[in-house]
Amino acid sequence: MSRPGKRFERPGPDTHGFIDRQSAGIALARVLLSLKLPEPICVLGLPRGGVPVAYEVARTLGAKLDVMVVRKICAPCEPEVAIGAIAPGGIVEPQPAAEPLLQAFEVTFAQLARAEHKELEQRERVYHASAPSLSLAGHTVILVDEGLATGCRMLAAERAARRAGATRVVAAAPIASHDAAMRVRPEVDDLVILETVQQLFAIGDSYAHLPPVDDAEILALLERARQEPVRAGGNAPLPHSPRASSCAARA
Repeated sequence: MSRPGKRFERPGPDTHGFIDRQSAGIALARVLLSLKLPEPICVLGLPRGGVPVAYEVARTLGAKLDVMVVRKICAPCEPEVAIGAIAPGGIVEPQPAAEPLLQAFEVTFAQLARAEHKELEQRERVYHASAPSLSLAGHTVILVDEGLATGCRMLAAERAARRAGATRVVAAAPIASHDAAMRVRPEVDDLVILETVQQLFAIGDSYAHLPPVDDAEILALLERARQEPVRAGGNAPLPHSPRASSCAARA
């Protein structure tokens, strides 16, 4: 079902760059605060890189934080080429024209998805070993990633959140390709993108500092978030960020 998602983007030419995930998350939080989203709110980071961004959003909004485990499906022999994604609840989101691409390799998308399913279950066990996943029923859910190259991971996450009972779904990322933004926009209630570019080959090119994120860091952020109070209205002070004043404008 298509939804008239609101799109936010920085006006101007395709120039981009963020210092790190923290500053990008703070900038995203400023825009999300302006939406005055209905409560209760859950913020879900897409592992791995989306979780540190989501932590800053949740901390600023005074919202609960969790992860939405989504696994990218890659083309055979092309580990950097995403052709779809899977998410909890049996969600499978293929890229358009994925099957024709796979015919040359004599493998189906369903076969590749099944191969990733075990890893998805393992990631869920790791991230929820100390606490069960949050209930999304009746919540506004903000899905956060560090960048959207194809949009397939975010689309799979959106479908999983709806299936889990979310009443409103917001997709948020500091940067996205134009095609990814256009794919995600009709499926969510709000889309928050600070900057769009024509093509996004490597998300790391959009950040001055983007170190790898491991499971230990994700678990530490989840534990830290559980220790912080959940506040109605999200009244945490906003740290200074040189990117924060570059908030997006309503399209």
